[in-house]
Amino acid sequence: MNDEAQQRRCLMAELVKSSQEKKDAPLNWAVEVSKLLQQTGGGFPSLELGDALVSHLCWDNNTPLVWKFIDQAMNSHLVSSLHILALLSSRMISQRWNQPEAYRLYLELLSRHAFSHTAKDVAHCKEKMLKSVDESLHLSSTFGLHIVDLGQATVLFLFHVITNLVNCSLEDWGLHSAHIDKQGSMYMDVDIQEKLDDGSHEHRNHLRKTNAFTALEVVEKLVENKKATIIFRLVHWNMPEKFNELLQRLDIAESHKLTSSASQQLSRINTSIKKILAQEHQLNRCQAIGVLIDVGSCGYKSCHSFGVGRGACWIAFDIYMENVMDGKKLHATSAIDVLAELIRTLKVMNYASWQETFQALWISALRLVQREREPLEGPVPHLDARLCILLSITPLAIARVVGQGTESNMHVNDDSRSSLGSPHQHGIIGMERDTDSSIRHGLVSALQILGQFSALLSPPPSVVIAANNAAAKASNFITNLKGGNDNFSSVKHVDTSIRPVGNMRHLIVEACIARKLIDTSSYFWPGYVSMSPNASKDSMATQGSPWLNFMEGAPLTIPLRQALSSTPASSVSELEKLYHIALNGVEDEKYAAAKILCGASLIRGWNIQEHTVQIIVKLLSPPEPPNFSGSGSHLVAYSSVLSAVLFGLSSIDTVHILSLYGMLPEVAASLLPICEVFGSLVPSSHYKLSSGDETSSYAIFSCAFLFLLRLWKFYRPPHEHYAMGHGSPLVSEMTLEYLLLLHHSRLTSCTSRGNTFVSKQNSSGLARPIYVDLFPKLKSWYCQNQACIASTLSGLSNRNPVHQVANKILNMIFRKMNKSGTSTSVPGTPSSGSLSSSSGNTSDDVNQRPVIPAWDMLEAIPLVLDAILTACAHGRLSSRDMTTGLKDLIDFLPASLATIISYFSAEITRGIWKPVLMNGTDWPSPAANLPSIEAEMKEILAPTGVNVPSPYTDGTIQAMLPLPMAALVSLTITFKLDKSLEFVHGVAGSAMDSAASGCPWPSMHIVGALWAQKVRRWHDFIVFSCCRSIFGQDKEAVTQLLRSCFSAFLGSSCQSKLTAFGGVSALLGNCIGAQAVDSGRAVAPGFFYLRTCTAIHDKVFLSEMARRLKCSRVSLAAAAAKVKEIATLGASLLCVSGGGHLVKVLYQETLPTWLLSANEKKTKSIGPVSSILEGYVMAYLVILSGSFIWGVGIAKSLCPKMSQAFGRHVDFLGDAIEGKISLGCDIATWKAYVSCFVGLVVTLVPTWVAEVKPNTLKKLAIGLRGWHESELALSLLERGGPATMGCAANLFM
Repeated sequence: MNDEAQQRRCLMAELVKSSQEKKDAPLNWAVEVSKLLQQTGGGFPSLELGDALVSHLCWDNNTPLVWKFIDQAMNSHLVSSLHILALLSSRMISQRWNQPEAYRLYLELLSRHAFSHTAKDVAHCKEKMLKSVDESLHLSSTFGLHIVDLGQATVLFLFHVITNLVNCSLEDWGLHSAHIDKQGSMYMDVDIQEKLDDGSHEHRNHLRKTNAFTALEVVEKLVENKKATIIFRLVHWNMPEKFNELLQRLDIAESHKLTSSASQQLSRINTSIKKILAQEHQLNRCQAIGVLIDVGSCGYKSCHSFGVGRGACWIAFDIYMENVMDGKKLHATSAIDVLAELIRTLKVMNYASWQETFQALWISALRLVQREREPLEGPVPHLDARLCILLSITPLAIARVVGQGTESNMHVNDDSRSSLGSPHQHGIIGMERDTDSSIRHGLVSALQILGQFSALLSPPPSVVIAANNAAAKASNFITNLKGGNDNFSSVKHVDTSIRPVGNMRHLIVEACIARKLIDTSSYFWPGYVSMSPNASKDSMATQGSPWLNFMEGAPLTIPLRQALSSTPASSVSELEKLYHIALNGVEDEKYAAAKILCGASLIRGWNIQEHTVQIIVKLLSPPEPPNFSGSGSHLVAYSSVLSAVLFGLSSIDTVHILSLYGMLPEVAASLLPICEVFGSLVPSSHYKLSSGDETSSYAIFSCAFLFLLRLWKFYRPPHEHYAMGHGSPLVSEMTLEYLLLLHHSRLTSCTSRGNTFVSKQNSSGLARPIYVDLFPKLKSWYCQNQACIASTLSGLSNRNPVHQVANKILNMIFRKMNKSGTSTSVPGTPSSGSLSSSSGNTSDDVNQRPVIPAWDMLEAIPLVLDAILTACAHGRLSSRDMTTGLKDLIDFLPASLATIISYFSAEITRGIWKPVLMNGTDWPSPAANLPSIEAEMKEILAPTGVNVPSPYTDGTIQAMLPLPMAALVSLTITFKLDKSLEFVHGVAGSAMDSAASGCPWPSMHIVGALWAQKVRRWHDFIVFSCCRSIFGQDKEAVTQLLRSCFSAFLGSSCQSKLTAFGGVSALLGNCIGAQAVDSGRAVAPGFFYLRTCTAIHDKVFLSEMARRLKCSRVSLAAAAAKVKEIATLGASLLCVSGGGHLVKVLYQETLPTWLLSANEKKTKSIGPVSSILEGYVMAYLVILSGSFIWGVGIAKSLCPKMSQAFGRHVDFLGDAIEGKISLGCDIATWKAYVSCFVGLVVTLVPTWVAEVKPNTLKKLAIGLRGWHESELALSLLERGGPATMGCAANLFM
């Protein structure tokens, strides 16, 4: 305090003292004080006067007149009520027993002036007042905050005082029962103080007792004040631990035996506080937004309702599951994590119970399986991958949700949602909380109701035996229990005479029991076990499990190996025994054990599939044997094991299952050392195992190398891993660097995430970071491959050793043409190295295959390809001979396919080669199949309204392909479709499809026709692939397809079998691809979209949604329901199209542009209701798409990019609502968008608000208040953290 203030304080003290002595009237005293303040330059309110009054009062002058002076000073605004009450609180509460009269008068002043403080006209003393209040009550230390705002100080002061008054009254009672005379419990006027100041000991005792009641009466009065609502809401949101302490104190007090009056007081206070929470954020029901937000739970009212309506809001489950089945896209992130987050997100977004959420989840997973009851043949994931989603990924995702249900971060999120006022909210007193028991109860209820969906539960033919065995297990369990047999291990032996009939629910229940989500009491559910006398004996297993014999020590004979390979293991111990044999057994047993692990246990062992995946990936990184002392790598000693594992994992379904478990980074890290070691070995002769299987270093290297390359599109230039626009990746294509970086990231976090599969893998397998630089041979090829893709071959090294190897390769693959004098050589090499110069003394060398390491072969192959392609282009080499030579090269070293694909794909994109005529003479002709292929394409796409060009059948152009494209397709159709060559097909198929779709020449029709001639059973798949290629090249077709998606899902009055009913079935179909045409059903547009969506930009979504709204001429309630359906579908498709980047673009660019753009024609053509609904659907789209990518709770912390995108979007809204930005959209659309956007944020994703600048939140709150949305504005500020508490208090108190 400076000298001037100190002097002013002394003058105030003297005036108070003299006025007391003269017994001046309080009003006259106030006039004198006002004059003195004006004379001394003091402002109003005066801190010096407040200090002087309280110091004078305590305790030498505790007289009625001084109390009247204080009361008058506050009434006249000479002092700040906040300041004076804070000073009094620090003295009176602690001295309530010694000074009961003063405490009673303090309570009266508190009752009168607690909410009279205003932040106006205190700018001159703000900092001093904050410091004085804080120091008096120690608010900063009590609440752990730095007090910077008067509004913040007011909130904390009042909550602190209320809490202290409650605690003091309870302490004064000692929490014991006593009859208290309430005669003195009425509020007393200050004048009555004279009667109390008689020094009577009995009177003071009585006053001490009644003061406890009076204090609670004051608390009750404060709590019932509307301004107290704001205080409790702010404290509840920003300091929940302090708020919960108060509620806990009240609850405990109520449980004790106090007097009836005390109990009633405490009960009223407790009820009032809890009622405040239940009434938070009640949106105006007169506005459309109230209908939208409170649309209710999206549960399934009827067990047969699969169409549009309440079940439509769960479409994100179906879209995600079908999207991850795309064989062209492998995912590095576990589907378990993604699906678990999606479960939590949709539960919040749909205001659903756990039962409704799990019911929708299981229905979506069952639909996924039912779409492929009759598999469509082709190189795509089939039923096994879909069953993995249903019976492994989904139960594990639920287990992840259950495991996190009791974590504190989930409770914080639920507490934040506890004030939303929705009948489906979680966390309100009496409502469902996300506890372990509530989640499990919801799961059990959902599984019980699932039995009513008989159409979805019918098992596919290949799963019938497994389903019946699951039902038989339950039946035997019940039989054993009723028979008093305590040895339930006998359940493993299925009694086939009972012949129970199983369905998919039995498999689901077994999967949940295996993950300890439910127990065997589920066997006793009504109708769970059903018997059928007509059950076929062939539909059940009739023999005991071979695993029992294996565990009892039976040797791994060939019949037992076959039985174990075709029967899934039932326990982890069986898998661990195989793993031990694979590492430590004799050579033949090692191979057999590894092969068994990659059999049925991996594909159909759903109950322990995650453990099988872990063990198999661990086998790719076997530990160094204890007695190993060789100079080379210990991996060579495990050649048979690695061969079995690599070839066992090569099928498309198996690779996809690894992708679903998020194990690709670990697989990539394991494959690098294998490739480096075996690619550096000089090949030796093949050696056979007793089983008859062969292996070699070339074979192991080729399988590992091609497996590694399947994980990312290695044939694309680095910049093409990122799709169009905006300077950052639109599509998150995987690269080798990204996979290794993700593996390294998991290594560093595995200690804190010990419950994940990855951490278990790292703990016993690869426990160190893996970088490409650690493998010089692989790095050399990797750099050469990128250089070959990015530039012509002239940019490569011309080292003589490489050219010599290239000529050896040429001599090997074209030795049959040597006799005819065909000349093919590598440019820049001596003529003596060419085939044309071969003489008799070198013929033996020509016929000898080169014995060189695989890496040296791969380094020379680009030179070989350049030579033969140039020779073919100049007529020196026939196309047939070129194809045959390339096929021989791949037969010799399958890994060479990778370089061939990279080279040809790069040459195709350069467009420097002339097209060749596919006439059937020089090149294979597609003429026989081309007309039928194009006719079927038109038939399939007709319901979507997409026009199919027919350039070949119309005679517009001849069937021609660029030379590299013709060479590539001619080569691929020579491959045998042998299951042992799936590791080759997995690379060739994807590359062939990519090259044909990306070729500027219309190539896919020709490629499809040629492949349809080659593999007739793939006909439907090939036709479907040709249909997909259209959407990658024609933007108008994409737009039309998107329209069809919305029309199909929402239903339409137009005469089309595609859109007659709507719903999930109309969007995604009941069967897949061209198979639908054979059955007379239209092909679902959503399925097409999910296979072509990576090339679509977000603006298409927005224009389509606006169109749908403009055409709406329905009631407000019906339109409100459509809003959420449109936005849910749009957000789901948006997220699978471009992931987080596209959502970021939506927030930062697309939506602001849409709001800024003026469209007079559109504004005039739609009514006000449509304008409002347009704003609502955009708001829903933004929030839903963001929540699908970023999650809804604290458990998934916001990444910097998300925080930036969301923050910038809200900054834009704040500037616009403040008038700094001129908008072009309709004002009704603008207000609807902002109101709905803020309402959804505070209701569904309140944790996002903390990412916004406090000043921006203040702008939005002021704007919303101006639109008469005060409740919404307050709810926004509540969730902004302690920094916005002051703003909320200043605006609304």
